[in-house]
Amino acid sequence: MIKLDPSILQTVTKPARYTGGELNAVHKNHEDVDCRFALSMPDVYEVGMSNLGLKILYEVLNERQDTVAERVYAPWLDMEDKMREHNIPLYALESFTPIKEFDFVGFSLQYEMIYTNVLNMLDLANIPLWQKDRTENDPFIVGGGPCVYNVEPVADFFDFFVIGEGEEVLNEIVDTFITWKKQGKVGGRQGFLKELAKLDGIYVPSLYEVHYNEDNTFKEILPLCPEAKPVINKRVIKNFRDSFAIKKPVLPYIDIVHDRVMLELFRGCTRGCRFCQAGISYRPVRERTADRLRTIAKEMLDNTGYNEMSLTSLSSADYTCLGEIVDDLMEDYKNERVSFSLPSLRIDSFSIDLAHKMQQVRKSGLTFAPEAGTQRLRDVINKGVTEENLMEATGAAFRHGWKTVKLYFMMGLPTETDEDIIGIAELGAKVAKLYRYITKRRDIRVTVSVSCFVPKPFTPFQWFPQNTLEEFQRKQQLLKSHITDRSIQFNYHTATTSILEGTISRGDRRLSKVIYQAWLDGAKFDGWSEEFKYDVWMNAFDKCNIDPYFYNMREYKFDEKLPWEHTTPGVSKKFLLREYEKATKGELTRDCRHGNCNACGICPTLDTDMDTIK
Repeated sequence: MIKLDPSILQTVTKPARYTGGELNAVHKNHEDVDCRFALSMPDVYEVGMSNLGLKILYEVLNERQDTVAERVYAPWLDMEDKMREHNIPLYALESFTPIKEFDFVGFSLQYEMIYTNVLNMLDLANIPLWQKDRTENDPFIVGGGPCVYNVEPVADFFDFFVIGEGEEVLNEIVDTFITWKKQGKVGGRQGFLKELAKLDGIYVPSLYEVHYNEDNTFKEILPLCPEAKPVINKRVIKNFRDSFAIKKPVLPYIDIVHDRVMLELFRGCTRGCRFCQAGISYRPVRERTADRLRTIAKEMLDNTGYNEMSLTSLSSADYTCLGEIVDDLMEDYKNERVSFSLPSLRIDSFSIDLAHKMQQVRKSGLTFAPEAGTQRLRDVINKGVTEENLMEATGAAFRHGWKTVKLYFMMGLPTETDEDIIGIAELGAKVAKLYRYITKRRDIRVTVSVSCFVPKPFTPFQWFPQNTLEEFQRKQQLLKSHITDRSIQFNYHTATTSILEGTISRGDRRLSKVIYQAWLDGAKFDGWSEEFKYDVWMNAFDKCNIDPYFYNMREYKFDEKLPWEHTTPGVSKKFLLREYEKATKGELTRDCRHGNCNACGICPTLDTDMDTIK
């Protein structure tokens, strides 16, 4: 057990990040359990504590009598310096046990820019960074989360990955471990990993061999033993209606990013935006009933005392019983001043009555995501919304007193022209003008936020090249020059970060040495703009003699083998190619919730089906 000197905590920012002891944290005697699991998102406490997936897995594991799950996050730079200065190893918040003493360390990989943090945390824990260097005395390093649909760039650092949803398979992993442990750890670490590989949804990189073509493209990945499957399909919770739900989320002492109760309405989205990986990887749509949601909401509010709840899903406004559940929750908590919010609003399904009802306690601005500045490009990406939809939604909001609107867009999308970029400025100006026309006032605030497109695996755009850094920067300045209305605030993301993300997201195992080299040279917290060191990364590519633009700037061939195809969400390549062709023609694909099946292949591949409330 680690004992922190109070004098150390007095010298760092936000010391409550490192002290534990929060309400609803679970404490168990490690001597009384057979399996010890450390759960982490490799970012600071405020970010990691906001992750819904880790909250679920924490309670799933701690419901078992034979298992303890504890939390660990990346220490900020000042605390890391103190830990290294005083030889304090990375520890878990519940028991202050060094992470190295756990059986498993599970990392939720939410985006590519936290990979160096994984290495930094392993180093702080005195755990060998490379999988091949770990011994029988080291924990198994596990990866999960959205990035598992191409883990090859970090495959050599992990013992295994969970592909897909983890609530059920995590229990199977623990059962397999306890059995292996009680039987004398037959076959050592590799023996256990081979047993795990038999489970659906488990990928063990060390049980495969990768080959490349002479032109540096990916050739194939071959299993090295019978236990290793050629293709690993994702795990999916088929009966989501009655699946495990959070009851007692840990209550932090300090503000976190999402400092509220998160009520998960449903999983999956079939809107079919062609740039969106989550829309593919979380299919099919599976909803909970309104009655079940009310029960879950009551348990979480009673156990935390929160006065704010977010109705969470990829596209919450698409929940079949949204009006009913909002009415029920508003009635249930009308005397307790609990506010409710939707994290995302669809322009084409926006209800001003619903928005007005939900913001009776706290009124905030409205957020919409047109994604593109012209109808042509919105059709290319299959957004399925029109300028008329946006004007109707914002106009209704302005008539009911709203005067703050955020609009999210992307630049660098396939087939994009300068006209599409200028269209973003024009659309923002039309919204501001509409407010002034309706209200006869000038106190409107429109925020136009623009991110850079990154082609992602298992999307119809996975074959498209990414814009160059110079092209992104040119487009940002072009857009800036066309925003002349003082009521419009223009925010844009640093293009260098997106360029690196584009390289890693379509990378292969050869990038592991680049990530390692970048970490050696000081890269960490790459998702934080003030800490991102683009030059360090480019130098790391040079040192490793790897061209980063080989991965993100070129157009991939349709018959080319791709390094991520063996860890799949179940979507068929034929569907992705069909959507690619429709994109180039500007043709829309209808949401299969409201029409015929679009033959994406996920339901038959995973032996599951859409489950919506009738």
